[in-house]
Amino acid sequence: MCRKKLLLILGFMSFMLTSLNAGDDKILPYPIYQHKLANGLNVVTIPFDSPGLAAFYIVVRVGSRNEVEPGVTGFAHFFEHMMFRGTDKYPREKYNEVLKMTGAGANANTSLDRTIYHMTGNVNYLEKMFEVESDRFMNLNYSEHDFKTEAGAVKGEYTKNYASPYQQLYENLLNTAFDVHTYKHTTMGFFNDIVDMPNQYEYSLKFFNRYYRPEYSTIVVVGDVRAEKVNELAEKYFGKWEKGNYSVDIPAEPVQTEERSFHLQNGSIPPYMSMNYKGPAFSDTKIDMPAIDVLNTILFSQNSNLYKKLVVEEQKLRFLGGGAMDSRDPYLISIQASFINKDDFQYVRDEITKAIDDIKKNGVDQKLLDETKSNLKYSYAMSIDNPDAIANSISHYIYLTGDPESLNRLYAMYDKVTVEDIKMVAEKYYINSGLTIATISDDEKGGVE
Repeated sequence: MCRKKLLLILGFMSFMLTSLNAGDDKILPYPIYQHKLANGLNVVTIPFDSPGLAAFYIVVRVGSRNEVEPGVTGFAHFFEHMMFRGTDKYPREKYNEVLKMTGAGANANTSLDRTIYHMTGNVNYLEKMFEVESDRFMNLNYSEHDFKTEAGAVKGEYTKNYASPYQQLYENLLNTAFDVHTYKHTTMGFFNDIVDMPNQYEYSLKFFNRYYRPEYSTIVVVGDVRAEKVNELAEKYFGKWEKGNYSVDIPAEPVQTEERSFHLQNGSIPPYMSMNYKGPAFSDTKIDMPAIDVLNTILFSQNSNLYKKLVVEEQKLRFLGGGAMDSRDPYLISIQASFINKDDFQYVRDEITKAIDDIKKNGVDQKLLDETKSNLKYSYAMSIDNPDAIANSISHYIYLTGDPESLNRLYAMYDKVTVEDIKMVAEKYYINSGLTIATISDDEKGGVE
């Protein structure tokens, strides 16, 4: 590592430690400027000392969660592909030429609740970034032939991913754990819908017209920029983007009342078990999610007693981990374990349950709680040390709440987590009636009761 970069990192760490130790509730030590256009598009600017460099993100609050109509799942992910097909002004080849000129790398990804488009490059070409991105968001144009070609590519991606037993298990886990909510299908969509996708050209136009609208979108620019300039460019290139009028009703998942399970017979990988409890939706005002994060770290991190016992000492497991994914609606708290021997499924489940029950009854050590909260905050603070990392993190909270300040509100909640909060979430969420167990082994049954 060069000396200049090392000094920059050390300076950033010193600043972060001073800020956090001073009791500043804001984990992001930079101002967040927001500007709302008349059409509903939000523009977020975060100046950051990265000479000549800027990250440009567009967050579309549309993911597989929005796919409520039967027979047409997978279209949020499909448009992650289709948006790179080009426009009349910037066909694919010309778009790629612009990226090379700006030194930018562009990509996109889709999840349950959002699709994110991003590029990071030379700030001197920021206006060109605005121009090409506004063009494809407002003027995407593709033929039915192009649509069918990309639909075939999506099917190929699905087939490749589904070759993994872990992906097969994940898809069946969601289908088992959820009854009516759209989290029942993965981001890729149901296989039958993907097979039929080439026949859904007209629906694709409808999907794009519904969701690729300013009220669903937020522009995030982080780096060597001024908010005034970013807002000016946003008005110039996105100001004429027409607001839509579509809203979607997501079906609420009923309360799960009994334990569920799914087993995949496959001997090509080590035996595997996933325990999945129904968790809460993301909130930056309720203590539940921060308390769950702390609880999972205490129980399942590599420093935990359970990990040391099952992985290091008894060598029952190759791996143990647990966590809860942030989501707009209630999702899953997952515990994953990779086994040496499939005969230990029940023993490990019992040990995990015993550790959870102990916390329900006795709570956790106050010193351990304080150390865990501190580690979670500091490790996060140290990770946001460049424009791309900051933009990516801010985008996460934008798609959850629509407000980038949600990041600061959430991390302020970690300081408030108490032993009683840990006991509360353990008793509320880690219950057998809300549990779905998914297993992989070479025998016909999973062997977990």
